[in-house]
Amino acid sequence: MDLRQLRYFVAVAEECHFGRAAQRLHMAQPPLSQAIRQLEGELGIALFHRTTRRVDLTDAGRAYLDRVQAILAEVDQAAHHARRVAAGAVGHLTLGCVGSVTYSLLPTLSRHLAAELPGIDFSFRGEMLAPDQVEALHSGAIDVALLRPPAADLSLTVHTLRRDRLVVALPAEHPLAAMTQVRAADLADLDLIMHSADRHAVMHDVVLGVLRDAGVEPHIRHEVGETSTLITLVAGGLGVAIVPEPVTALSLDGVVYRPLIRPEASIELAVAHRADRAEPHLARTIDVIRRLF
Repeated sequence: MDLRQLRYFVAVAEECHFGRAAQRLHMAQPPLSQAIRQLEGELGIALFHRTTRRVDLTDAGRAYLDRVQAILAEVDQAAHHARRVAAGAVGHLTLGCVGSVTYSLLPTLSRHLAAELPGIDFSFRGEMLAPDQVEALHSGAIDVALLRPPAADLSLTVHTLRRDRLVVALPAEHPLAAMTQVRAADLADLDLIMHSADRHAVMHDVVLGVLRDAGVEPHIRHEVGETSTLITLVAGGLGVAIVPEPVTALSLDGVVYRPLIRPEASIELAVAHRADRAEPHLARTIDVIRRLF
């Protein structure tokens, strides 16, 4: 018994005529009649009442037809699903995002992915520092990372998406808030709120580099792991912070943002995944993200 015999049986059952069933199957009638007899022989039952004018299902044939139609439908669905998997149209992926992406880009990104790849189930983890994202990529906790390089790990594939300018987050009542732009030198002797050095935040080293290039020795008052916490502390008047420009999407009462100049600095945003991952749905997702940016 094979699927071909089952499809022959369904055609004869639905047409109630060997000639019409043969035409539907684009084959001659004698081999069709022989295939049905072989099927009945293998089952040990009669599936049809045959007359010179028509063919009718026996009670056993009707019962068999219901199951065979369900089997063939499952086979067709399995083939369809396998083709969609091979095309990268279905699957599940978890994306990890740095804080600035969480607040500025994630709403647009999630809508864009849902529209372009509706068969893929996406979940998101926000407020992840780059070292935590790299570790999560290796463990499989996330599949794709939107992070701030450097990610010096040869086991990862990293694509730069764009560069974001740095801005200064200030308490609204701070004297520098009256300026249209802020120099790095203006931050000398001010309390700074920074991403955590203990957690190896990329922004920590970037901010130190910008300030020291301007001859400013930073006075760090608080170090935090989450961008939302950092901006909340600025709103509370506990210090100032240098952040990527997309953080300005996190609008809180009591905080204003001003462009950073002299030196004018920026930081890369990249998408990363494990180099040994080559699933079609992962590749399609990376392609959509790169085109979006």
